[in-house]
Amino acid sequence: MIPEIGNLALSFALAIALVQFFVPLVGAATNRWRWILVAGPATIGQFIFVAIAFVSLSWSFYANDFSVQFVASHSYRTLPLAYRLAATWGGHEGALLLWIFMLNVWSLAVTLMSQNLPAITRARVLAILGGLSVGFLSFIIFTSNPFTRVLPNFPLDGADLNPLLQDFGMVIHPPMLYMGYVGFAVAFAFAITALIEGQIDSLWAKWVRPWTLGAWIFLTSGVALGSWWAYYELGWGGWWFWDPVENASFMPWLIGTALLHSLAATEKRGVFKAWTILLSIAAFSFSLLGTFLVRSGVLTSVHAFANDPVRGAFILSFLGIVIGSSLVLFAFRASSVSVSGWFDWFSKELLLLINNLLLTVSAIMILMGTLFPIFAEVFDWGKISVGAPYFNLIFTVLMTPLVFLVGLGPIVNWRQYSKQQLGKQSLLAAIFALILGGITALLQSQQLLTDKLQIFLGVFLVVWLIFLVSQDLLQKSKSHNSFKFKKMPNSFYGMHLAHIGLAFAVLGVVLSSHLSVEENLRVSPNHQVNVAGYDFKFEGVQEFRGSNYDGIRGLFIVSHHGDFVANLQPEKRRYHASGQWMTEAAIDPALSRDLYVALGEQLPEGQDWAVRIYVKPFVRCIWFGALLMALGGLFAVSDRRYRKKLKSQWLGSKDDSTSMEPI
Repeated sequence: MIPEIGNLALSFALAIALVQFFVPLVGAATNRWRWILVAGPATIGQFIFVAIAFVSLSWSFYANDFSVQFVASHSYRTLPLAYRLAATWGGHEGALLLWIFMLNVWSLAVTLMSQNLPAITRARVLAILGGLSVGFLSFIIFTSNPFTRVLPNFPLDGADLNPLLQDFGMVIHPPMLYMGYVGFAVAFAFAITALIEGQIDSLWAKWVRPWTLGAWIFLTSGVALGSWWAYYELGWGGWWFWDPVENASFMPWLIGTALLHSLAATEKRGVFKAWTILLSIAAFSFSLLGTFLVRSGVLTSVHAFANDPVRGAFILSFLGIVIGSSLVLFAFRASSVSVSGWFDWFSKELLLLINNLLLTVSAIMILMGTLFPIFAEVFDWGKISVGAPYFNLIFTVLMTPLVFLVGLGPIVNWRQYSKQQLGKQSLLAAIFALILGGITALLQSQQLLTDKLQIFLGVFLVVWLIFLVSQDLLQKSKSHNSFKFKKMPNSFYGMHLAHIGLAFAVLGVVLSSHLSVEENLRVSPNHQVNVAGYDFKFEGVQEFRGSNYDGIRGLFIVSHHGDFVANLQPEKRRYHASGQWMTEAAIDPALSRDLYVALGEQLPEGQDWAVRIYVKPFVRCIWFGALLMALGGLFAVSDRRYRKKLKSQWLGSKDDSTSMEPI
């Protein structure tokens, strides 16, 4: 009965979404105010029915209703409750339902928190979000219905959830990632509305910026959680594989980051208006493209869920309609967007423009590397794969000048700035960065020259960025009284915190990539090995039993110069339902290094085991940096300007480009 309620709720939600899409747009075009006012109630109604459908599917997993095909394929009777509920989005159909639920959460937030917008503008924004709901609800109902029954013959215990997904990361990673993905739909809807109305000004940017910040915070957290999950769950010791699905989440993050900076310029100085609109369209388009890559099965990935040409064709058609119609509207209406403001060739505006170009080109190059195997197959060029060397080279070349310019951004003024003044302000940072970078590289006597150069460059950029950001923070917050500091806007602190987070992430990437030590070893009970100065003593193995799996646990005692460091217990688990073996690495974390042990196979003779041991310096800085970036976003979105009630007058509002508040 519950699945039928969920299925019926999806049908009602689709009907309401059609009303939400068409009626307000027609009402706005024909000045029928009652039609315009339908947008808000329709959005609330659609949210209620989608929520009913989502709760119904979750209840089906909770109740072990294996007569539902999706539940039978992705759950098992003895699966722990947390993973059973998380299995709601553990497969294709449920993940799409999570997507549409998140879209309705964002739409409801716009409805409740945008009461000060002009009614016609608000109605258009909600109508566009309703149109997106129509596409995804149609996709779910007609090609990917999660409530399909398998009566009368259905499995009594289910087929189990993929063992890779039986982890806490499965509980929090997909919702975070999808909230980021779908959040860019709000910026997209505002951009399309602005093109329809033919007016973009600083008040428009001020409305859009907190919504974009919210999506960026969630996406930053989701990408970082995905990296962390892959690091400790897959057992190969790496934190990023340049997998197509990893790329699918990273590309909209790059475009979203560019959009945030472009919105800052539009809000403060009234420049880059067309560029901001295009980035708003691109950010959501890359989110849709990521959905296509994951859900269509056109690319092979350990994360991919579907391999159905019908589903792929539907998503590709929807992608073409959304992106194509948006770009056509942009082509016709971009000229109506008035351009105001001026800036010198050396100014904050120019640095932001270069920043945006580098981020956008990076996303495009990653897209080309991700899609090239498809084109190679289509044009019969053979099986071609694009691996980490390509992505690492492209990303290093493009991100190096980006990080350098991020350090300069806060200290350079809007409109124009003196090169001599910049030299004075950055000289000390350059000296410190050169010294610390050189010392760090020289200390790595065992490294190749190319590795030393990359370590030098990475440390130089990190020190350069942290020094300049800290210097700017102190100078601008310091009061005339040298013993006191004046309070700056939250967006000021958020910007600097996010940039410091970027520095920590870069430090983690560079040092963990070039200084990590990896050993594939053969060990026997009571045997001790030394890896990078750490002694790993293998005590043997013991069997254990979990809730829905049996396992073998290795026992390692780690010491350093005779001092005890940690007990590490890597596992190999055999899941009851599938009989599949999984490796669970054991990690001793610290900010300066991780000790990572993965238990391999038992060797044919005796009690020897194959193990992989990694010592990974500063790898935690990657996720610590991502955390600081997300916290910086939270600081920025909590700025008092976004808590104030903005004037309901949007169109024709006065440009506030003279504001001196920092980005």
